[in-house]
Amino acid sequence: MIKVKSGSRLRGRIALPASKSISNRALILNALSQSAQLPDNLSDCDDTRVMIRALQDMPEVIDIGAAGTAMRFLTAYLSVVPGEHTITGTERMKHRPIGILVDALRQLGATITYKGEEGFPPLHIVGHKGLDGGALTVPGDVSSQYVSALLMIAPTLKKGLRLTLKGDIASRPYLNMTISMMRDFGAKVEWTGDNVIDVQPGSYLQRPYHIESDWSAASYWYEMTALTDDADAEVELVGLHRESLQGDSKVWKLFEELGVQTRYIADAEGKEVVRLRKGGSITRHFSYDFTHQPDLAQTFAVTCSMLGVPFRLYGLQSLRIKETDRIAALQNELGKIVRLEEKGDELLWEGLHDIESLDMPACKTCEFDTYDDHRMAMALAPVCLRTAGEIQINNPEVVSKSYPSFWDDLSKAGFIICGEQ
Repeated sequence: MIKVKSGSRLRGRIALPASKSISNRALILNALSQSAQLPDNLSDCDDTRVMIRALQDMPEVIDIGAAGTAMRFLTAYLSVVPGEHTITGTERMKHRPIGILVDALRQLGATITYKGEEGFPPLHIVGHKGLDGGALTVPGDVSSQYVSALLMIAPTLKKGLRLTLKGDIASRPYLNMTISMMRDFGAKVEWTGDNVIDVQPGSYLQRPYHIESDWSAASYWYEMTALTDDADAEVELVGLHRESLQGDSKVWKLFEELGVQTRYIADAEGKEVVRLRKGGSITRHFSYDFTHQPDLAQTFAVTCSMLGVPFRLYGLQSLRIKETDRIAALQNELGKIVRLEEKGDELLWEGLHDIESLDMPACKTCEFDTYDDHRMAMALAPVCLRTAGEIQINNPEVVSKSYPSFWDDLSKAGFIICGEQ
């Protein structure tokens, strides 16, 4: 565990980690192109390290730990490359559903069997080159990683793939990211309707590829800027692109409602820098559909609660199958300070009559659990900015899943961190 206490000022120039989402897609596309050269500026996080080891070593048993993206992307990848592998993970991973993806791959001709409970990892996969492909229909309202996994292997299929997404489409920006990156590697892929994607058969091109910084990681610095009492707070984030592939890049616009202003500048070396400062009015009520940016939901639940802003967060259906049930985890941990209401796949909070009640003694000594979920740890850490004391984060090492230097970066920005990371 560690204890986190805010300093008197919030200042920092932060080199954010590379995007995990882009890194993991780039690794699969790069491997399918049969390139020996890895993409540049890969994310230094657990999920990406797991992918690199698996793709380079290709052991008989691949243990991806808690990396859900790796489980989904590698399941599809292993289906189209010759070889025989078992893919497994943590106990939590063995309870995260994967049946929709397995059923879809089997329809394309893949040979996959369950080693344990039907519909869940671990999986035994016998890979074959040149699966038939063709037309396929899958639900659109499940994890976009299922769809991205299918799309990325589609050019290797003899008939390519016509993929129809049934119902509402979740996390469309992530699908557009996948499609854009496939095109970068030479694939012919396009939306041919609101819910139909066509991929032509062909080969991926070997090419250099640079990974941009992670907008999801940036969200926690927006949260800190919103919550600090330092009126002159200034945070500079390096390596973010204004015209980004990442759906979470919308965070800068959303935080305007919570009093954070964003300015895009170029530094003396020509690097893109995003500068955050406090400014502007704070909304009286925050409401947003997180269907396309589910990884931002925890950030906004904590920020609004600590600012005393009533909120309605909806489109949270995919949060139940993440590293933990994030809706339940938010209720449990924020419930130590405020009371959230769950309504289906929504989280609501009616606010407080007196914002000063957030500074109650119980809040000053809050101890937060992280549920093996990196985003719980990072979203809860800035709570210390609204208290007069320190907070405790249990199992803080979970941040290594996407942002290994998070606690070090907090120290650089003026936070006081004590304990084992």
